[in-house]
Amino acid sequence: MQIGNATVKHSWFVCPVPPVFPTSTVAVQALAKKLDVRSGTNRFPFRSESSNMAWYAYCLTEHQTLPNGTRTRRPFLLEGVQGVNGAAVLSYPSGEFAVIVSEYDHTTVGLDQKAAIDHARVVSNCFRNSTVLPFKFGTIFDSDDALRQAVRVNRRAFGLSVARLRGKSEMHIKLVVRDGSLREAMIDVQLPDTVGGDYLSKLRVKASRERERQTKARALSVQVHKLFNPLEEEVSCKKVAPEGMLIDIAHLIDSKSVEKYQNRYTTAAKQLKNCEVAISGPWPPYHFLPGKLRTVAGNS
Repeated sequence: MQIGNATVKHSWFVCPVPPVFPTSTVAVQALAKKLDVRSGTNRFPFRSESSNMAWYAYCLTEHQTLPNGTRTRRPFLLEGVQGVNGAAVLSYPSGEFAVIVSEYDHTTVGLDQKAAIDHARVVSNCFRNSTVLPFKFGTIFDSDDALRQAVRVNRRAFGLSVARLRGKSEMHIKLVVRDGSLREAMIDVQLPDTVGGDYLSKLRVKASRERERQTKARALSVQVHKLFNPLEEEVSCKKVAPEGMLIDIAHLIDSKSVEKYQNRYTTAAKQLKNCEVAISGPWPPYHFLPGKLRTVAGNS
């Protein structure tokens, strides 16, 4: 859709690909039987300490917001959700939190691009109904104890983040700036291999162009912030070919304000001249997670 000089792309889907659900009740029952899940309780037995299986972790959420979340202290199956490599997805309770996991075998299961999509789909599925703290793709706990300890030592940070992000969503705005005035600033300056007058001269030019790009990016991000007025934001900037600059902006907003946000975006797109503008969301709050978490032995 073209609005003024801006190209607008809307993507209002939470997850990048449609969830994969069992196609029939028979399929769900077969999966439950395979996992030894007791009918009506969705309980999943603890594994023996000699098991070679680890836990692949998708996200952390509030225990009480999940099905059966207030009635069990043992892992239980989340029906209708498939995880990495088609694995069953479980809720692993730990106090007031639950870690969304799948069993994972280091010796037989690999992680590829499809697994990354599976990971994002599970996180997005949970995000539809509860506050989530997404784990980095490839987070694996080698044992039950490692998983429980990771939650225990970070309980305060998790609690503060869940409280801050409850009822919030992340929106993305990508601005590709192709302003003629930045053409020279977009040209890379190659520094010579040897020091001397030529090196210092080119170093000053390189620093000057970097400042010019940063000034333009800062001015645009301030303009966008005033137009959208998000609760929080994260901004990154990089050069793109040919002679362009990409500004990637993540906004944290109230989930109930998505429609209002979209309306503001339509107005903003008309004001952002010489920019290609793309918007997506709402997403889980990937850019607004706790910055410092304690690690424990037995997880990667």
